[in-house]
Amino acid sequence: MHTHSSASPAIEQQLREMTLAEKLGQMTQVSCDSIDPAGVARYRIGSVLSGGNDNPSPNTPQRWRDMVGALSDAASSTPMGIPLIYGIDAVHGHSNVRGATVFPHNIGLGAIGDPGVVEAIGRATAREMRATGIHWTFAPTIAVAQDIRWGRTYESYGRDPSLVGSLGAALVRGLASSGEGSERVLACAKHFVGDGATQWDTVDRKPWMTWWDGWGDSWRIDQGDARISERELRSIHLAPYIDAIAAGAMSVMASYSSWNGDKLHGHRELLTDVLKGELGFRGFVVSDWMGVDQLGADYRESVVCAINAGVDMVMVPLDYHRFLEVMRSAVADGDIPMMRIDDAVRRILRAKEWVGATGTEQPGLDTIGHADHRRLAARAARRSAVLLKNERGLPLTGPGPIAVAGTAANDIGLQCGGWTVGWQGAEGPTTPGTTMLDALRQTYLPG
Repeated sequence: MHTHSSASPAIEQQLREMTLAEKLGQMTQVSCDSIDPAGVARYRIGSVLSGGNDNPSPNTPQRWRDMVGALSDAASSTPMGIPLIYGIDAVHGHSNVRGATVFPHNIGLGAIGDPGVVEAIGRATAREMRATGIHWTFAPTIAVAQDIRWGRTYESYGRDPSLVGSLGAALVRGLASSGEGSERVLACAKHFVGDGATQWDTVDRKPWMTWWDGWGDSWRIDQGDARISERELRSIHLAPYIDAIAAGAMSVMASYSSWNGDKLHGHRELLTDVLKGELGFRGFVVSDWMGVDQLGADYRESVVCAINAGVDMVMVPLDYHRFLEVMRSAVADGDIPMMRIDDAVRRILRAKEWVGATGTEQPGLDTIGHADHRRLAARAARRSAVLLKNERGLPLTGPGPIAVAGTAANDIGLQCGGWTVGWQGAEGPTTPGTTMLDALRQTYLPG
């Protein structure tokens, strides 16, 4: 199946001039903790990311801008000067950055059901990201969650594919229209496809998967196998991707999960034939964190399988030397055809051209946690609150006692949830904000 078309003349010229090493560098995404600017320049690395816990120290907007800027400058200093694209999980605001505006998670935005609110959140998030030099967020999650036990249900807008599709598309549009000039933020629709349909306790944990042993049983509530028909996969779980692509999504992240036993990271039919062919997706597919490593015990075979299946950029994210060596060997031996390499790089360059990731129009650092953004977040939080049953409890009309129960009521970290400064969030004052108890006290105990 023919699944790619030519890019702009400038990109086609770049492709003709690039060495194999430069092309493989573009297909490589490395954790910020595993590389320095000299490494980016030497190996022509195309992307660096901050994973859920990979924050600079001190965690300040200025430190973020300096770190990303140094890595970006290194990429621009290479002979081809292809800009670096930096990725981050800004899934409910630019929330890895301490002091950034934190918006409700997708499950709360799904309760509002208003695409206009989600698009405004996308614009605000993009402005705060660009203030730190970052142009790519691994969002929106457009999983259509079916089982409340799934560990990432809070990242889903809901179980209705039309709702998920409309809100996911709204975030894509918002990220792409963050204000002045031509610079945009690249959205990443994830996790392709069917992650929200995985059945409970179906994680196939192989002996070689030792890297996350420390997380213990948490594997049971993430990843897993979607044991559903093709009709159900398409009508419920593929549908939101059609909306996201139509809205301009130029990157898609492959899912850790499987479909009827087959890992998505190695699923050529879905990644290439359906996504790139049938749906006409012109952007690039990125793997999830060490997602390629899960395909088999033999790392080389896993890389070859993933690239040939349609993964264009690999979130390595740690030992990029090993990945580059495996890629060079696989291309030299003919296990990965040059046509596949060129298609992957063309897609990555096309997305970078679309973004305009040059850092020339960077908002000021005062954009981080801007008062306008905080007001938007407060309005969204108010609207996202859902009262399941009201037995003469609301509205609160004082005076009178108000009982507040639970440790989370006075814990900003717990109230912000996952993907807030750290991957799974944390207890305590992880980021500035007002807790529920604080707000009640301010409202009902004035003075």
